[in-house]
Amino acid sequence: MKNLNLGLNIVLVVAVAVLFYLQFSSPAVDRVSTVGTKAVPAGSFKIAYFETDSIQNQFEYFKEVSSELQAKDQANARILGDMKNTFAAKYQELQKVAASLSQAELASKQQELMQMEKTFQGKEKMMSDEMQDEQFRKMQDVKKKIEDYLKEYNKDKGYAFILSSSPDLMYLKDTVYNITPDVIRGLNALYKKKK
Repeated sequence: MKNLNLGLNIVLVVAVAVLFYLQFSSPAVDRVSTVGTKAVPAGSFKIAYFETDSIQNQFEYFKEVSSELQAKDQANARILGDMKNTFAAKYQELQKVAASLSQAELASKQQELMQMEKTFQGKEKMMSDEMQDEQFRKMQDVKKKIEDYLKEYNKDKGYAFILSSSPDLMYLKDTVYNITPDVIRGLNALYKKKK
């Protein structure tokens, strides 16, 4: 989720920079410029936005992906917890019988504990890396679905930019340009069709 927010925030910052450049780099003269194959009359530059937190809370696919990731994280925590408990039990057992063991037996048990700890650390790192990779892939998929939908949505709307609004980045926004309900409705309709 952090990666999705970071990606959306980067897009927002770039869009704001472009807007400032466009606003202040050329004199205010009514003219028509050509962008790609479309003629864009001066003053018709349109921007819309959607609320990121609303997408996270109401887009069914996003909620499903979040639930899957949370379930996997909890399963990983249980596995690691079981390994920790096994290690702790072996350690306590060794503490109880250490005085009655020979040097060789004690060294063998300590070596076994060190190997268990090493195995735990390796498993923890592997699970963490796999979780990060999976989270990144799934959030990229969510982002792609949103981008694809917005391209289709914008075909007849004519927005130059559709931004993701995050409370810590956007200081002023006119709710007239809030397309969040349209985006949520459209994304959920597409998601239901594909299920």
